[in-house]
Amino acid sequence: MTQIVTREALTYLDKSRPLPLVASVALRVAVVSAKWAEQRRTRQALADLDPHMLKDVGIDALTARQEANRKFWQ
Repeated sequence: MTQIVTREALTYLDKSRPLPLVASVALRVAVVSAKWAEQRRTRQALADLDPHMLKDVGIDALTARQEANRKFWQ
């Protein structure tokens, strides 16, 4: 999923108007959650690759399995 981020969409991050504490914490939680979800999805996709595709990206099966088995927060 690709989003086009415009300058106007990021005005809430302007340093001259800091976010309230609760909003700042909520934003950080959302960003970290999105990062963890992406890591989980990409590691699952890596685990689903067949040996031929792993060879195409230059990763051996052992390395792919080790990376796919990592916890999502690592």
